[in-house]
Amino acid sequence: LRTIVFGIIDSLVSTVGLLAGIDVAGAPHATLVLTGIVYAFVEGFSMASGDFVSEESAEEYASMSGVNSRPSLISAVMMFFSFVIASPVPLAPYLLLPAGTALVVSVSASVLVLFAVGVLSARFAHLPVVWRGARMALMITGAGGLALLAGFLLLGEIVGSYELSVVLASGDAVRAHPL
Repeated sequence: LRTIVFGIIDSLVSTVGLLAGIDVAGAPHATLVLTGIVYAFVEGFSMASGDFVSEESAEEYASMSGVNSRPSLISAVMMFFSFVIASPVPLAPYLLLPAGTALVVSVSASVLVLFAVGVLSARFAHLPVVWRGARMALMITGAGGLALLAGFLLLGEIVGSYELSVVLASGDAVRAHPL
């Protein structure tokens, strides 16, 4: 359960952050969608590899010897699929809607799925479901909001204004900036 929840959370948060940053920078719609699809698979493989190595390392440390790699491999496969399967939640709005609307729908849908994952994981653990769902959605949304704020501040610094309409209209200046 831990691996699945981790994969879903990481997929939703990082994919929303990536797509929001590309969207705000004014990238063409096709670039945004292709980047999201490629990111889902690249990051899915990365998370699976990291999960495999960390799980196996933890087991080896606990047993002070080599271990059977099968549980670590199963965990890695679960990580990959949970990451890739969750990635359409923030990506689908960009396939179906104009960029500005897609951003709002992408974030909203991801928060709702985070709440649902919190509820389901609490149900498996026999914990208070509403509180756990809200906690997961709020904690992850808060962290994502801070990352989005940092990105907005960086964009504001690049374009010389923190007014949203100015930042949104400055795609060329952002693309031309060396960062």
